Amino acid sequence: MRVLVVEDFEILGQTIGTGLRNEGMAVDVVFDGHQALAHLEMTRYDVVVLDRDIPGVPGDEVCRRIVAGPSGSRVLMLTAASTVKQRVEGLGLGADDYLPKPFDFAELVARVRALARRSVPALPPTLEHGDLRLDPAHRVATRGGRRLDLSRKEFAVLECLLSSPGRPVSAEELLERVWDEAANPFTTAVKTTMRRLRAKLGDPPLIETVREGGYRIGRP
Repeated sequence: MRVLVVEDFEILGQTIGTGLRNEGMAVDVVFDGHQALAHLEMTRYDVVVLDRDIPGVPGDEVCRRIVAGPSGSRVLMLTAASTVKQRVEGLGLGADDYLPKPFDFAELVARVRALARRSVPALPPTLEHGDLRLDPAHRVATRGGRRLDLSRKEFAVLECLLSSPGRPVSAEELLERVWDEAANPFTTAVKTTMRRLRAKLGDPPLIETVREGGYRIGRP
């Protein structure tokens, strides 16, 4: 899952970003509306966590442009405003959800995951292939009833592959979806993570390498 956090209070923005990364998400953090729009032009995000009161381009305008654009990103709007009227205004701009400050971080995570599941086509809450089951909300993966001890990146790579059954997922796409903008495009992180993931999944092998195509689980 790729998430953009737009929050002008830098400490809070970085804290949200770190917390979401610890939940296995790839997160970019920016601090004003101009930066947000620049990132949205270059990268497709599953969810945008958007503070309504940001400098530069206002949060309301950023939300309008996301809704009017082709990205399909879901918007979770944050603001200190907590009245019903203000929440209705935020949702009226096209935001998919609205969370007043201060908020409980566990609730933020749950709402971000819920919004990501609204992608098109919608993904089921549990991803399965054969005897492999993955529950993103609870970060649990099992094969043949055996719980797999996966790192955050291994879990996220497996989730990305299971979300694209039968379709080859390139190393470049995995790098974009699982890591973030700080990742070195020449890194061997994808290959290393894939090797470890395959070892943990065991036999018979589930992940196929597609020549000049990437990796996939299952056949078209």
